[in-house]
Amino acid sequence: MFTTCMIADVVNESGEIALLREGSIAWQLVKTIIENKGDGKNGMEYLFETEHLRAGKFETEDAKCLYENHLEEEAKKWIPNESYADMEETQGAIKFYADCVNNKHLPYVLAVELKETGELIGDTGVNEVEGNFNEAEIGYGICKKYSGSGYATELLKAMTEFITRTFGINILFGRVVRGNHASVRVLEKNGFEFVKEEFGAEDDPYGNGMLIYKKEYETEQE
Repeated sequence: MFTTCMIADVVNESGEIALLREGSIAWQLVKTIIENKGDGKNGMEYLFETEHLRAGKFETEDAKCLYENHLEEEAKKWIPNESYADMEETQGAIKFYADCVNNKHLPYVLAVELKETGELIGDTGVNEVEGNFNEAEIGYGICKKYSGSGYATELLKAMTEFITRTFGINILFGRVVRGNHASVRVLEKNGFEFVKEEFGAEDDPYGNGMLIYKKEYETEQE
């Protein structure tokens, strides 16, 4: 694996790859590092990526986008308990999320950006199911500008793989407010199956019931 010093030896002052045979594994590694340098949000630590998205730890400068994304009408309609009162609360949430990622414990919430532009377009996270260390609830959200693009389905697939591998969790639940058909489709496309309907839950904003979906995995923790 290349260290910083080794990379410096094979990259010239213009940032071009030198001394490595094009197409080799080493060439591809260094090329990726150069292309990603300065790409996306400043200082973002990427934990996984998909064809169109990157996910990583929230940074302080994400507060405005996070706050605005959760003020969108769709977000307030389906996950009203996840809207933020003001920027101060948003900044506090980001600090909490970052601390959880740094210490590798739940809740584990990640920022999601679009590779093409580096724009923060959503977030995803998991939280523990009380009393069951190998179970968790998963959530995801993509801002309205990019809804219908398939990004939520793409994100959920990658996040489930990352979380089950990282934490050794082998049962994931998705909770959906009755009527949120788009979110149900995302879960079903990723192999989640409906198991029950729950009434009287604290996160049920309308009292119409929460639809509970479940998927089991066979995993080995990293």
